[in-house]
Amino acid sequence: MKAIISGRMRSRRRFTDLLGDCRGLAATEFAIILPIMLLAFFGTVEFCSAVAIDRKVTLTARTLSDLTSQQSSTANSNTYNNVAVIADPDLQNNFDASIGIMAGYDPSPEKLTLSEIYVDSTGVAKIQWSKAAIIGKGASQSTMVTSPRNAGDDVTSVVPTQLLVKKTYLIFSEVSYQYVPTIGYVLKNSVTLNDVSYTRPRQALCITYNLQPQLTNPGNACPQT
Repeated sequence: MKAIISGRMRSRRRFTDLLGDCRGLAATEFAIILPIMLLAFFGTVEFCSAVAIDRKVTLTARTLSDLTSQQSSTANSNTYNNVAVIADPDLQNNFDASIGIMAGYDPSPEKLTLSEIYVDSTGVAKIQWSKAAIIGKGASQSTMVTSPRNAGDDVTSVVPTQLLVKKTYLIFSEVSYQYVPTIGYVLKNSVTLNDVSYTRPRQALCITYNLQPQLTNPGNACPQT
């Protein structure tokens, strides 16, 4: 009988000792919490980077349209119907501003497009001219490339309704950025961040590219039909 009682007491002590044994507890808890900690940490880093770049994309789009819209009219504005003329060096400078805006992040995934839109007397919006640029890896200047938009393209559906004022011009900037997560722990695939901006010419009725396509009739460089 004593042997049975003694055995039961030893069993209880072993069970009690097991419950009170905390050896390896910290390691077990760490193993359980580690994946959650990594998910939270890397997820926060990737998400914050994406948000920061998205804000810079918005700022770039606004800056491009704003700088271009400030192009001054020509000296003989009476002859050219109060038109401002923009050329490749001017556009190059405007595109280059995006490199400074993206400081702290790689600007090479960025694609930039600048266009002028004319809303005619019927409310139809069409591209007058369009130029685009990209930025090479580690480049200090942008590179002009063929724009995805062409003169004459109908963009009425793209322009917000409140901006479709008849017989007016708009400077239209488009910026896209292919964000690729550095680690890819949470965001597995790349994300396209983009934004647009519309600004009306400030110093002239319109801003034409090298007086194109109105070279045959420069007195009507800013048609209003």
